[in-house]
Amino acid sequence: MTENTTHTPSPSGPLGYGDRVKLTGPKGRINTITLVPDGEFHSHRGIIPHAQLVGLPDASVVVNSNGEEYLAIRPLLSDFVMSMPRGAAIVYPKDAAQIVSLADIFPGSRVVEAGVGSGALSLHLLRATGAEGELFSFERREEFADIARGNVAAFSGSVPENWSITVGDLQDALPSRCEAGSIDRVVLDMLAPWECVDVAATALKPGGVLICYVATVTQLSRTAEQLQRSGLFTHPQSSETMVRGWHVEGLAVRPDHRMVAHTGFLITARRLAPGTVLPELKRRASKSEFSDEDLATWLPDLGADGNPEAWDPESVGERPKSDKILRKKVRDARKFAEERGVQDPSQDSIG
Repeated sequence: MTENTTHTPSPSGPLGYGDRVKLTGPKGRINTITLVPDGEFHSHRGIIPHAQLVGLPDASVVVNSNGEEYLAIRPLLSDFVMSMPRGAAIVYPKDAAQIVSLADIFPGSRVVEAGVGSGALSLHLLRATGAEGELFSFERREEFADIARGNVAAFSGSVPENWSITVGDLQDALPSRCEAGSIDRVVLDMLAPWECVDVAATALKPGGVLICYVATVTQLSRTAEQLQRSGLFTHPQSSETMVRGWHVEGLAVRPDHRMVAHTGFLITARRLAPGTVLPELKRRASKSEFSDEDLATWLPDLGADGNPEAWDPESVGERPKSDKILRKKVRDARKFAEERGVQDPSQDSIG
């Protein structure tokens, strides 16, 4: 084994300083560490010096000071996002994978994302667009933007040059940040995506994809109705993804007792060419229009005008973190990045 103090974190190859490593112990317990010079992994079962891991091939077995074996392997992107510091609720890997697939996000594409949250979806989008693409992220809260920068820098080893975060409202900031008709895909993860349908349509190329991630049925319905009313998009398609793991051990083959069920809905539509009028679908007679009176009936606390200010995290069941906790998460994310050799990732941003 050879110590390498100038190692650039990589998703493959021998382990080196700055890499994240997942250690799985004899009883299946997992600990994730960042390799640093003179570092040591301590548990009640013994010690593993970080230098013992440097230079090993990925997915190797190491022995601690008490003779117990540990599997040392790089965490996957899905492992990373589930364990990174969080300021806002993350987009789970199951939904991020669907977003990348349903929106057909391809290498070299120019993608707009709002909001950033803790950066989980940003990492998947950056992976999909590749070095030739561009990701323009928008976030209303500076604290969330800082956490996202730290997490992305910690995973990537630096803040990607083809990624920018603009702090501000998408409706105000997008027109000045991206030229009309220059964007391939728009991904909206926000409380009221229907408010941004028009500005997203202006930014998108004809045939471009708009995909929205929402948590509740009322958000889903209102977004679908706004897409249809705008006359700028194809008929929207909606879906929900649920993943159930299975326990497979000998003859004990059964579904896991626990699963990640509902996390959110995805609604997708494509930008029509300018001046195009979409043919109406033949439907059975039903009430297919959405009105403010309907909204007042479903959510009487919002009032008949459907006051958008009422769409806050509490109204859709989220548990917002206090400012004190968010400041701690910002510090955690920056420390997370610095462990991988990225100094003050908050300085590497636009907007």
